Amino acid sequence: MFVAIDELLQFYRSPLGRISKRLLQEVMVQMIGGAAGQRVVGLGYCAPYLSRVTQQAERVMAFMPARQGAQVWPADQASCTALVDPSELPLTDSAVDLVIANHLFEFAREPEELMQELWRVTAPGARLVIVVPRRRGLWAQRDNTPFGHGHPFSRNQLHSLLQDHSFTPEVWREALYLPPSNFGPILKAARIFEGLGRFAGPAFAGALVVRARKEMFPAVTRKRRVRQVVKMPGFVPQPAYPVHSNTSQIVQLVKNRTD
Repeated sequence: MFVAIDELLQFYRSPLGRISKRLLQEVMVQMIGGAAGQRVVGLGYCAPYLSRVTQQAERVMAFMPARQGAQVWPADQASCTALVDPSELPLTDSAVDLVIANHLFEFAREPEELMQELWRVTAPGARLVIVVPRRRGLWAQRDNTPFGHGHPFSRNQLHSLLQDHSFTPEVWREALYLPPSNFGPILKAARIFEGLGRFAGPAFAGALVVRARKEMFPAVTRKRRVRQVVKMPGFVPQPAYPVHSNTSQIVQLVKNRTD
């Protein structure tokens, strides 16, 4: 079940949400390294990250799942937001060069269908950046943030999902080593937590970020949805009152009333 857009907005406006946005933005900027002249799609809830990581892009689209709800983005320009079904994107084949997916895979009912659709809409050699909650991370154990909902992933699970659908993982990063709390001293020491966490290893990371590249050979054949026809029982109309079978009795009753 997707986290509602109101809860996402409330989180990213909180002190913890602003800090986590900054930390994840830095990781994404390092991984992407620029998107000049490229066609970019943010899938899921990527509005807090798109402005910084997609500078000088040819075009940027923010696709948000219909079950989640949408936020107008960007706020000071013409809206680039659309409500979509992630497994049926309104794009032609090989339409985009970069896809950024955040708050998406952990809520996907069928990750395989989602991966096959991403392979369809991405151009040859396109990049895919995914942010998911880390399975054993502290953020996945607490439900006071959007990263504490849905299905978290381990690195092996995400690696298998990408490779099985013709995406080759290139770069892995961990982020959000600070505890998921709005306690002031913890937020002030966020940089210290990040530095110590990267030095100690990924055991305390709350989010997993991967950049993968689309391979040239076709992905797994997409399953066609089978339409199920439900047979409805036949209904026989019935009058509200019983109908007299003897018409002569009805005629005699009418004559008596007229007399």
